[in-house]
Amino acid sequence: MNLLKLKLHWQILIALFLAVIAGWFTGKEASLFGITFYSLYEFFGTLFLNALKMLIIPLIASSIITGMAGASQNAAFGRLGVKTLLYYMTTSLMAILIGLLLVDMISPGIVNGEPAREIIGLSADTDDVLAKTEGKGAADIAAVFLRMIPTNVVAAAANGQLLGLIFFCLLFGYFVTKVRDQYTKVMMDFWQGVFEIMMRITDWVMKFAPIGVFALVAKVVAATGFAAFQPLLLFMITVLMALAIHVFVSLPLLLHFIARVNPLKQYKAMAPALLTAFSTASSSATLPLTMDCVENNAKVSNRTSSFVLPLGATVNMDGTALYECVAAMFIAQAYGLELSFVTQFTVVLIALLTSIGVAGIPAASLVAIVVILGAIGLPAEGIGLILAVDRILDMCRTSVNVFSDSCGAVLIAKTEGEEEVLK
Repeated sequence: MNLLKLKLHWQILIALFLAVIAGWFTGKEASLFGITFYSLYEFFGTLFLNALKMLIIPLIASSIITGMAGASQNAAFGRLGVKTLLYYMTTSLMAILIGLLLVDMISPGIVNGEPAREIIGLSADTDDVLAKTEGKGAADIAAVFLRMIPTNVVAAAANGQLLGLIFFCLLFGYFVTKVRDQYTKVMMDFWQGVFEIMMRITDWVMKFAPIGVFALVAKVVAATGFAAFQPLLLFMITVLMALAIHVFVSLPLLLHFIARVNPLKQYKAMAPALLTAFSTASSSATLPLTMDCVENNAKVSNRTSSFVLPLGATVNMDGTALYECVAAMFIAQAYGLELSFVTQFTVVLIALLTSIGVAGIPAASLVAIVVILGAIGLPAEGIGLILAVDRILDMCRTSVNVFSDSCGAVLIAKTEGEEEVLK
């Protein structure tokens, strides 16, 4: 059987399986001709990530501007925006409440009736994380909204501050249709051309996705093995169960009863994007492929996907919000604290707000967790309890983020009267 003739998601799945085996056997020290396998994994993984990141800014700018310009020409624009924001807030809140319910039921921070802090121990990397997150507090939530309006949109794009770039592109796309027709046509043709070119480049880059996925996953396994996960198994199970309920129960129910589509078709359509999200742990880096799958596989129009998906990659973080809530509650349990209903409500609220502005990059939610810990009176060093398993859970919650974005695009497209979606 020719592996190259397999569909992309099967190629990526095979690469994931082989990566686990390769990473386990080679570890960080094994080498060939003086070059460690780990350095090779790191090189090819970084190369693939860089290629994806290279696409993000021009793809986001062109897709939002063309989508916004098209939407603002009719009365449906306001309705589209309201539906998108309502969906994001609803699914994020659902995810957080699922996480809160499970962490209260399972109590992973209590081992044999005792707080787990002493049993688990703190990670050696705690000091590094504290240095990166020092000075973070609840006031950082306000900074999320300040980042929406950058003083320099070029600098915001260069620094990966997608919220500011998205806001500028939304404004630009809206006002493209408010100038003279001759200028509108030139701008529309230009940005549509840029978008078409970026999608072609995306298709080309994704031919190398199995190699990139193999390298990224093999690197993680080679570095950590599986031993680091054993003391935190109950915490991992709690997070994974909550994520699974959200992905396989709550989101499919929305697709079935509101969008009136078969959820199984959505899983099939999004398989390449979900596997890429799992391996990269970055919803922003996965965005080009997410858009490709939603438009070409799920058959959602560019008008809808170009508005919903880039916005979702920045503000719709269901998996991240769920993880923040479970992690904060787990750390509280591990320190032996009983949290009141009001305190738990505070955790839910801050998790919802911080998830909106968390950057779509690996481990960005660690900063948000520090904000939550500070708000409920826990020491920031508690984050060291979860560092050993954060990366693997980051990969899982990123897949949930991406799937939720895609479900939003499908649901909104169906409510907008698009008949070809998932047929």
